[in-house]
Formats: sequence, structure tokens, C-alpha cells
Amino acid sequence: MTLVAPKIVRAAWRLVPAPLRDWLRGSTGRQFVRFVPVSVAALAASEITLAVLVGVAHVTAGLSGVIASIVGAAVSYVLSRWAWHRTGKPHVLKETLPFWAVSAGAWLVLGLASHYASVWAKSVGMSHTQQTLFVAAAYFIANCVTFVTRFVIFHYLLFADRGSVRRLAEPVDAADSVAFALAAEAAGSAAASGSAPVGAMVDDPAAADPAAEPPVRR
Repeated sequence: MTLVAPKIVRAAWRLVPAPLRDWLRGSTGRQFVRFVPVSVAALAASEITLAVLVGVAHVTAGLSGVIASIVGAAVSYVLSRWAWHRTGKPHVLKETLPFWAVSAGAWLVLGLASHYASVWAKSVGMSHTQQTLFVAAAYFIANCVTFVTRFVIFHYLLFADRGSVRRLAEPVDAADSVAFALAAEAAGSAAASGSAPVGAMVDDPAAADPAAEPPVRR
């Protein structure tokens, strides 16, 4: 099993289009992948809360839906701070309130999508099962739209102010290390062949200009 799973992952990765693979390797793509489990955990928390309230506590569906949405948003908020490497006490005006405003907007979109999907399904005479499947499909599509929208808002607006600082603090990746090693090797080869050292070309004007007179020693 330990050998089968990586093979499946590699096979699935090869099926991804090359432009998408390149994007996922970039900083934004890696952050997007990091945000996916956040949304999955938030969705699971809201579904479990809804099932417990409706099935066990016998709370009304409307109130249960509101409470479940709040629980899911709370989980999303905590894990989103982890996904964007936020530490310390959150800023209420710059982070907490905007997050809940975005969440409320997502709830509105999901509610309207479900409502109008249900109205349209009834108007065309769908059966109860067909109506359920149609509303579920509309809800899923709206969820995908709000997921991408929330990621864009979080990545470029809400959690963007510390992103550049964090990236500057990250270690140099393997590609940069290889490039640096090749540059150092080239500089060493030039020094071995009798060329001026790199530091001399930068710091010593005489090394930069062979025709320049040597400095007068006093």
C-alpha cells in the first residue's frame, strides 16, 4: 500500500495539463492547494453540525442551517489563518470583520442559488428526486464559485499584507541553489584561467579598467 499510493498520485499528476501543473508549482498555486483542505474541513464541520442539530437535537432546519454555517465559517477562519501563516492576535478591523463579511456574502450566494434552483425545478415539473439532485448540483456549483472567490479575496486582499514579508524570510529553493552553484563554479573557472576575480571587478576600479593607472602608494 505504501508503494501504490505514490504511484497513483504520480499518475494523477501526469494527467493534469502542463500549464496547470506549472501554476500549482508557483507560490499562488501552492497557497491554493493549502486552502483546499481548509474548505473541506469547514464543509465537514458544517455538515456534521447540521446533522446533529436536525437529527439528534430536533432543531428546526432553518435555525440549524444558520448555526451550521457559523460553525463552518469559524473553522474556516481558524484554518485560513494557518494556511496563510498568520500568528498572534488577529486584527479585528483588518482581518476578523472582513472575513465574516466575505462569509456572509458567500452564505447569501449559496442561499439564493439553492432558492432559485428549487423554484425553477418546480416550475418545469421535476419530480422530488430530480428537484433534490438539481438543487444539490446548483449548490455545488455555487460553492465552487464562492470557494474560488474567497481564495482570491483572502490571498490578494485579506491576508496579503504579510505575504511578501513571509516570502522574503523563506529559504532559497533548490532551483536558486543550483543557479547559485553554477554561477560560483563559473566564477571559479574564470579565476583559474587568469581572469580578474568577481570581487575585484566590483570593488577595484583598476581591475574593471586595465588601462587605469595603479593607485599611488604613500
